[in-house]
Formats: sequence, structure tokens, C-alpha cells
Amino acid sequence: MIVAVDTNVLLDILIPGAPDQAASRKLLETALTGGPLVVCEAVYAELGVRFADRALLDRFLGEVGIGLLPSTADALKAAAEAHGRYLARRPAVRCPSCKARLPGRARILADFMIGGHALEQADALLSRDRGFYRKYFRSLRMLK
Repeated sequence: MIVAVDTNVLLDILIPGAPDQAASRKLLETALTGGPLVVCEAVYAELGVRFADRALLDRFLGEVGIGLLPSTADALKAAAEAHGRYLARRPAVRCPSCKARLPGRARILADFMIGGHALEQADALLSRDRGFYRKYFRSLRMLK
């Protein structure tokens, strides 16, 4: 079984004293026994900020047992469709005084790319953000 891994699980391992560090480590170890672990470009890029150079990032992923699996066109299309549904549902936030449109909390495209990648190229996703993925990628299997 191929398991895609979300950035938040990996950050739990990297950030000293992260509240979910032990739980995320255990989830990763359990997932590794079932088959390969992969990340998409969005997770790779989000993690890359934490490393001084690419070699260190690649070493970390290798030590954890995770490979980079580039997204297919089908995965990117699934991401685009879910992002479109999100944008269509997103309510307008307006200033109570002047009625100007205000920026509300917005999901970034990377979140949708992670979901589309997991949906199309993996058998399950390992993430702490299960509510979001269940809402926009209903047939995606989530690991707990």
C-alpha cells in the first residue's frame, strides 16, 4: 500500500517539542510497515524551507523512508477540481461598516495538490488535517 504523507506529520518530527511528535512518529513507523511512503512536490517544497540545502532534505526523507513521487496530470486535475469547489463554497467576508470585501481564511493551493496527489497516486494519506481532506477528497482513504 502506497501512503502519501502530509507536511504536518513530517513537521511534527522535525520541530523540537512539537505536541504531536510522538504520535506522528508512531503513525509513520506503522505506515512504513505497510508499504512505501511518498510525498508530492508541494510537501517537498514546504519541507525544503526547513533545510539549508537540498541534500539535507533528501537525506532526511531517505532516513525516514520517504520518496518523492511527482504528480501526474490526473492528480493535478483532481486538485484543481477540489480547489474550484472550495472557491465556489467560500463565503464572502465583508466589513460591517463599509461592506468592502475582506480577505478571509484561505486554503492554499498546495493543500489541494497534496490531496489530489494522494487520491490519484497513493492508497491513503497520512495527515493530521483529516477534516479538510475528507471534505474535499471524499473517496480518499485517511490513515489514523
